[in-house]
Amino acid sequence: MVTAKEVAQAKERIGKYIYETPIIRIQNLDEALGCQVYVKPENMQKTHSFKLRGALNKILSLSPEQLEKGIVTVSSGNHGIGVAYAAKLLGVKATVVLTDTAPEIKINGIRDLGSQVMLCELNSRQALADSLVEEHGYTFVPPYDDEAIIAGQGTCGLEIVRQLPEVDVIMTPVSGGGLVSGVAIGAKGEKSSVRVVGAEPAVVARYSQSLQAGEPVSLPKAASLADALLVTRPGKTNFPLVKQHVDQVVSTSEEYIIKAVQLLSREGKIIAEPASSITMGAILEGNIRFKPDQKVCFLLSGGNTELPFLASL
Repeated sequence: MVTAKEVAQAKERIGKYIYETPIIRIQNLDEALGCQVYVKPENMQKTHSFKLRGALNKILSLSPEQLEKGIVTVSSGNHGIGVAYAAKLLGVKATVVLTDTAPEIKINGIRDLGSQVMLCELNSRQALADSLVEEHGYTFVPPYDDEAIIAGQGTCGLEIVRQLPEVDVIMTPVSGGGLVSGVAIGAKGEKSSVRVVGAEPAVVARYSQSLQAGEPVSLPKAASLADALLVTRPGKTNFPLVKQHVDQVVSTSEEYIIKAVQLLSREGKIIAEPASSITMGAILEGNIRFKPDQKVCFLLSGGNTELPFLASL
């Protein structure tokens, strides 16, 4: 199980390679969201996503022999960019197996960093990656279901509490569960009273349903504007951590994901992926409410999206 100590160690390990994104107070969003709004803009991270943190922590933990043979991963985009960036930084050969629906900006971003890209259907990604591991001896770098990945993502939560000690609640997007579980462990290691709430697309509410069932549940493949959050089953490592450390998981419909994108860009003057705005959408939809004096930090997970697409919303 991942501990706060491991998150702190990850912070030390990756610190010199990442940008410690700031906490920004956005008072213009207070009235709409019913709380005191702060954001941690990981869309301003070096790869425009928090995913670099976990990728670096995992890759830096590999042996010289593993690094020499190369690495492979599966991704919807942002994790792949993080792996590609880390691989270029460390001089490692990397292959990224992407969903064939991944946005061009993410595909091109990975290729521009020098990694090989292979495209396939969502449900075929892992089989293809496993075949490359067997054929070439690559080391697999999981997108979320891995303790080193979780600890790396948890550095976001650790930083939030250190930067904003008076924070009451942290809200993060939810997909496989690496970010929300890591953030909860990292944040509560610094301040046990802080609440951590995750938000996921209503069309693939895998954690809401799994937590209710008491065990991981697989859902059918679905499409969402939050293309980075389409994992259909909680991670084996992640689920018990989410169950133990995360206070609540709520869902957001597509209509309110759009409303949140509009709110964040028009009133907050921040451009981020729909997946980043999903937490605000949950509040706008009335699925969770806060008090006006509560300090809530929204983790904006990424910004790898096409401007024409955002304009269309």
